[in-house]
Amino acid sequence: MVVLSLLKEQNLLLNGLRSYGLPITTDMDDQFVGGFWRFTSDLSTKDSAYTQLALAAHNDNTYFTDPAGLQTFHLLLHKNGEGGTSLLVDGFRAANILRKESPNAFWTLCNTKIRGHCSGNNGIAIMPDRAFPVITLEDDTNWRTSQVTQIRWNNDDRAAMTGRSAGETGDFYAAARKWVEILRRPDSEYWVQLQPGTVLTFDNWRVLHGRSAFTGKREMCGAYTNMDDFISRWKTLHFSSEDILDAI
Repeated sequence: MVVLSLLKEQNLLLNGLRSYGLPITTDMDDQFVGGFWRFTSDLSTKDSAYTQLALAAHNDNTYFTDPAGLQTFHLLLHKNGEGGTSLLVDGFRAANILRKESPNAFWTLCNTKIRGHCSGNNGIAIMPDRAFPVITLEDDTNWRTSQVTQIRWNNDDRAAMTGRSAGETGDFYAAARKWVEILRRPDSEYWVQLQPGTVLTFDNWRVLHGRSAFTGKREMCGAYTNMDDFISRWKTLHFSSEDILDAI
């Protein structure tokens, strides 16, 4: 997680993020990845993020085959109200707690593949080309000890579970209930109140995020960075071309 403070102009924000190696552009168009978007609680997009409601801990882009690797938030203003505290949860830590406390639930979330969807707005009907598990492992044949590599959890964007037996469906919901209980534990949650000029960047494959409800006018901008692009930029900033090629 990276926090940059005192960046109140977008050009300073972009330059600051690029200094950390984030390949971010200003080409907004209608793209999800690569540029900044602004949002406030006006439901201009039919999404719970565009309300004043509290948002439970979740990962973004679960409806993409390749979710964004890094996510950036920049609070632009918040006036005539309060609340909107940002929530961060370490999904890898939560997954390892689940593996220890409830191995069956952990196995279920590693092996039950579900789909996300983004279909609340006209002209948009996004679903991944295949279903994915909530918890992805480096070696899914060794679920008891293998390293967790990705979390995909967003209950608000989860598609219906079709074509499953009653037993499979029941096992999934029991595992999901235990998973959410771990995510909501006080020692799992990190709350931070962003201030105008503060930029927060985190690993969307690992860190779940949310917020408390708020009042007043609150505007933010955000951006997604593809994980492959970020890793590529990180390598080229820290290693020579020869070292990179020798490691292939």
